[in-house]
Amino acid sequence: MAALEWSDALALDLPLMDDTHREFVDLLAQVEQADDATVAQQWQALVDHTEHHFGQEDAWMAATRFASGNCHTTQHKVVLQVMREGIVRAEQGDLQPIRIMTGELAQWFPQHAQMMDASLALHLRRVGFDPVTGVVHAPGALPGELIHGCGSTHGCVDQPAAVTAEAA
Repeated sequence: MAALEWSDALALDLPLMDDTHREFVDLLAQVEQADDATVAQQWQALVDHTEHHFGQEDAWMAATRFASGNCHTTQHKVVLQVMREGIVRAEQGDLQPIRIMTGELAQWFPQHAQMMDASLALHLRRVGFDPVTGVVHAPGALPGELIHGCGSTHGCVDQPAAVTAEAA
């Protein structure tokens, strides 16, 4: 059994985001189950998916008034940087970092999805954002100021009061 499996607890009621997250979980399980001969290839597929996944969410945030330096986007950059280091190490013949990071990602992802991504999904629904077309159907609901925190009411103190009040 994989360290992380898809469950309803990870669903955020935003189909495109949920599909992307489900694929992440599936790819992570493939890395976890891969033998030494294929683990680097499986890891590369996970990194490629994650680059697209995070890029997609970062674009949604930019389109709906998140500041480019918000902690959600910053976390994406840091995680991708570490994941790319796994590729470098695998190219040097060291597969251990990939094995370790696979377990760490299985621990990290649910927390990220249930806090930061859940807050993003709520924000996107609030402003009527269509992730497929990029259209904001309720532009009047966009925040007046850029969101500098993570968009979550958990752990970020530098977000606009309007976002905090609406999320409560």
